[in-house]
Amino acid sequence: MKLKNDLLLRAAKGEKTERTPVWLMRQAGRVLPEYRVVREKIGGFKELVETPEFAAEVTIQPVDILDVDAAIIFSDILVIPEAMGLPYQMVESKGPWFERTVQNKADIDRLKIAEADDLPYVMDALRLTKKELNGRVPLIGFAGAPWTILSYMIEGRGSKTFSKAKKFLYTEPELAHHLLNKITKSTINYLKGQIASGANIVQLFDSWAGILSPAQYSEFALRYIAEICEAIHEVPVIVFAKGAFFARQEMSKLKCDVIGLDWNMDIKESRSMIGNNKTLQGNMDPCLLYADDETIVKDTEHMLKTFGSERHIANLGHGLYPDIEKEKVKLFIQTIKNFKHS
Repeated sequence: MKLKNDLLLRAAKGEKTERTPVWLMRQAGRVLPEYRVVREKIGGFKELVETPEFAAEVTIQPVDILDVDAAIIFSDILVIPEAMGLPYQMVESKGPWFERTVQNKADIDRLKIAEADDLPYVMDALRLTKKELNGRVPLIGFAGAPWTILSYMIEGRGSKTFSKAKKFLYTEPELAHHLLNKITKSTINYLKGQIASGANIVQLFDSWAGILSPAQYSEFALRYIAEICEAIHEVPVIVFAKGAFFARQEMSKLKCDVIGLDWNMDIKESRSMIGNNKTLQGNMDPCLLYADDETIVKDTEHMLKTFGSERHIANLGHGLYPDIEKEKVKLFIQTIKNFKHS
């Protein structure tokens, strides 16, 4: 089916666009009162992820309400550990929690390499969303990058330091690679399943990239991201590694189409390090959206001018925070859509 609005895909491939496309990380979520209504119907976050009809509904809400240029499937990066045999819970106001964690070789050996069929609810949600969108905008699929997934499987929950996971890299490097290899293969299968189910483009989220040293990031993270990028050739690939400012030069060599920048990464410096062969995505500080309207417009326009008219997808440098006002989000999006590069 031909898309009515294919700006995101054209920008990702480096083709000319009439304007800068925009979508937002965590656009389907608590910032929308309409999302909260659906969430109350079903109960918890995890139940929502696992119910295709509701997952599809909240995926489409930002397209209808915020007028973004893409939908991103409503899911969670931790569905992969669960599909591999390590179930998680989502504890209200505390975040993810694993009853069992990976501690030794036996734990890793017990884990399976997940197939797309192990996550039927995600595939069903993608197919339903695709049908309901009816070609209005592209649908983004996603997965967590292997290092970020490993860090949760070992730590068992969110953490400020992920010191248990980092300790594992230092004390059990061979086992870490064994686990990363299984996660990587599972992730490739999962993303290929998402693409077969309707995803037009996919994003890898390396949420905890910034807590590793450059040497460790190269060894335990980037090589596995590279493997995933090499394997996915059906649709464009976005890599977003939060905090990995030190790896931008290395990331320029990835076989991906788009590199996401967080708000600490200088735009011009990033462009010179990454080069002109990749599209850059980002990178407004989400907290700008707490500011007054005039500041939001001024700073958003400044960001757009700095990126320039070529190879840019507008986004935040991380996800929306739940207490940001919906009208401020709409203003950010409309400012981008109204902007004309001189």
